[in-house]
Amino acid sequence: MFVKALGTEGAELRPLEPWQAEEFFAHMERGREFIGQHIGFADKAKDLESTRELLQGYADKAAADTGRIFGIWLDDKLVGGVLLRVMDVPQGRAEVGCWLEPAATGKGLVTRASKVLIDWVIRERGVHRVEWLVSSANAPSIAVARRLGMSRDGVLRSYFLHRGVRQDLEVWSVLAPEWES
Repeated sequence: MFVKALGTEGAELRPLEPWQAEEFFAHMERGREFIGQHIGFADKAKDLESTRELLQGYADKAAADTGRIFGIWLDDKLVGGVLLRVMDVPQGRAEVGCWLEPAATGKGLVTRASKVLIDWVIRERGVHRVEWLVSSANAPSIAVARRLGMSRDGVLRSYFLHRGVRQDLEVWSVLAPEWES
């Protein structure tokens, strides 16, 4: 297993695996309402079994080379994460996502963790386009996309249903030549 320091005292990026389901579930319980405002993980990890299934799904994606999930730990406590929700290396496209519990916000953790992930998927895996899909109502996530140097490609109006409400979806992206310059 690897551990990547994130530049803030005690902040680390580590793989998140099925054997950590109890820790992930406890993290979701702490931040469920905050995370669930915009992120479906909060509703998918509703108990220990569904949490283990969610993490196993990402372990399967890692084995198939189609996705990855990583946790952000602060002082050895899981407080959030980043993921490659979609990773299509043959097509040169990946989608990055993130989440944090409330106590971890405002520290730059998601921006730094996302930089590590984007750098890896572009430089090591040869992906050409990295996307960031976000509800138009999720201002903090949009701010991260901007800090990452992404461009807003457009808005898919009334694109998805989240907790019974239709949401607009913004598409942000960065291309490999832009990232590397």
